Amino acid sequence: MFAIVLIAGCAKAPVAEAPPPKEKPEANPGLKLSDELRRAAGIVVTTVLTRAEPPMARFNGRLVPDEEKTHRAAAIVDGRVMRLFANVGDRVGKGQVLARIHSHEIHEARSEYQKAKVELARLETQRAFAEKARDRVKRLLDLKAASVEQVELAERDVRNAAAAIESSRAELKRTRLHIEEFLDVSVDEPAGHKPGETDHDDDTVPVRAPAAGVVLSRVANTGTVVRPGDELFVISDTGSVWMLAAVPEADMAKVRVGMEARVSVRAFEDRPFTGRVTRIGDQLDAATRTVQARIALNSSGGALKPEMYATAEMTVAGAPAGEAVYVPREAVQEWNGHSVVFVETSAGAFEPRAVDPGAGAAGLVAIRQGLQPGERVVTRGSFVLKSEMLKSTLIEE
Repeated sequence: MFAIVLIAGCAKAPVAEAPPPKEKPEANPGLKLSDELRRAAGIVVTTVLTRAEPPMARFNGRLVPDEEKTHRAAAIVDGRVMRLFANVGDRVGKGQVLARIHSHEIHEARSEYQKAKVELARLETQRAFAEKARDRVKRLLDLKAASVEQVELAERDVRNAAAAIESSRAELKRTRLHIEEFLDVSVDEPAGHKPGETDHDDDTVPVRAPAAGVVLSRVANTGTVVRPGDELFVISDTGSVWMLAAVPEADMAKVRVGMEARVSVRAFEDRPFTGRVTRIGDQLDAATRTVQARIALNSSGGALKPEMYATAEMTVAGAPAGEAVYVPREAVQEWNGHSVVFVETSAGAFEPRAVDPGAGAAGLVAIRQGLQPGERVVTRGSFVLKSEMLKSTLIEE
């Protein structure tokens, strides 16, 4: 009886039901717009078409200054930087004074110059004395009071004095040129100079720009102690830059010196820059398994900046041509870190579609993945559509 009652009690106990499975979150259903709103937003929808595309090889890299047009201004003497006249980003002209250095070499060089002047004056006096002695011996020879040997000795003394003068003049010229052309200061002390003063331009060695360009870096500050050869400024002509493209080992045979390349950067995606391969590296990077290809570019107006990331495209000779899907560049929008286009799913209904954009030209951009020929995408007004879709997402949240 006890077992029967227990079984009956268990039969009446409620059985717990399993919870219903969680539904997967719905993907973004897109947005449906009325005809009036579409017209007001200026939305234009176009059917995606394909275009013939030559076989291209694409390589990533970065921009660096053109080393052939990059110059370094360095200290030429031991000393201390007293004044600076240029900062990073300044455009300077050839020969412009960038800084001034106080150095004891100026005073030492001026002292040598003064010594050379005194020595030259002494030798000229000595020659004048030798010439008088020679003339006196010649008169005595005419009077039969001196010998020919004495005259020859007197002539030798005059010649030696003249040679010493020529040597002294060369030394004087050397010291003067060292001061005026190398140190780039006056050979004379500045007027009104007082001991300990260092603010006279004639008491400081100027650091001049070796060429016109933009100051890319400045190492020195006021008070910096420098030595000969210390680099103080780097100046480059930003109208010309290099791209260092990383070419994978498998693609090395596709790249040759002299090939034309189209380089694009994110700042000017609709404006490719034409360059040419000028050098291919001789050593493979063991870590990345790539070799460096140098592409020379003309940066008109300084649009291309060093350290920009860039992509280079080159036509591969001998490879079969293909087709690619192209859309207007304004059709591609950035959404949550991804490139998307808006595809018309039905009349007035649109949804975002992630795509993989490639290179562009003439206002068009190639879509490597994400679109098929025949699909209809928003080619004008996509930014407005993106804003409306973001607003609707925020309202739902």
